Amino acid sequence: MIQDTVIKMSLAPIVLFVYNRLWHTQQTVEALKKNELAKESELFIFSDAPKGKDDNEKVKEVRNFIKTINDFKHVTIVEREENFGLAKSIITGVTEIVNRYDRIIVLEDDMISSPYFLRFMNDALEFYNDEEKVISIHGYIYPVKAQLPETFFLRGADCWGWATWKRGWNLFEQDGKKLLYELRKCNLKMEFDVNGSCDLMGMLEGQVIGKNDSWAIRWHASAFLGNKLTLYPGKALVSNIGFDGTGRHCAPCKNFDVELSKRPILVKKIEVKEDKYVLRQIEEFYRSLKPNIYKRVKNKAVYIVGKASAFLKNLLTYKK
Repeated sequence: MIQDTVIKMSLAPIVLFVYNRLWHTQQTVEALKKNELAKESELFIFSDAPKGKDDNEKVKEVRNFIKTINDFKHVTIVEREENFGLAKSIITGVTEIVNRYDRIIVLEDDMISSPYFLRFMNDALEFYNDEEKVISIHGYIYPVKAQLPETFFLRGADCWGWATWKRGWNLFEQDGKKLLYELRKCNLKMEFDVNGSCDLMGMLEGQVIGKNDSWAIRWHASAFLGNKLTLYPGKALVSNIGFDGTGRHCAPCKNFDVELSKRPILVKKIEVKEDKYVLRQIEEFYRSLKPNIYKRVKNKAVYIVGKASAFLKNLLTYKK
């Protein structure tokens, strides 16, 4: 009985960020409710205000729904009176809660969790509480072809169903310029871009010049530069349903679809270092998303021919 009390007292609060997608929010909450630790967990919901009049009704629908949620130990709703935008909303919300509770589990409104997600997050937060090299826990892993270890570490941090401690979040650097400077100074572009298989540096450069407002790339860069590690499950405990074209930063895409784990993921002692084997699998996954040279040349040729045809058509129309 005493042991059960200790477990309950150590459960991390869950923080959910919502905006104007009712169906996605409903799916996220329904999945979260099925977690075995949901009823013993506190849930904080941050609802951002409408950016414009077009979003008023959708935001209202979401706010009406979240007021009906009662399947957790306690539900606290924070309704923003002004539009923060995703980055500011998450940064301020995470900072507020993690400073108060010392640890936190974070979800956005398009994350479907396995029934074992909260157990993995809480077990890992407790297990690695005093391991300074571990900055966070993550629930998603890419659909790589190879079989992965039960758990493993990768350098950096991630953003699809994650958890951290105050000591970890304290390392978050909001200034993208500083992060970009350090990565360039240390000549880390290839390593940061997973051996050149993706363009994470480009995403950070985009944030710096205002092309995007990604908090996640800054979180990853902060952890990466600090040589910190994130614990991952070998089988996904979270899936992202936001790649249906409804999200502000996501076009329709099925490349990141995963099958959720049908069993708990065991948190046990492993060597606290980046798993190079898994890193190679992720590199291969990234490379598989890029069209091969033939396809790129073909696509470019089609584009050029299309532009030329349109030009000639306009020219002929003008002469008539």
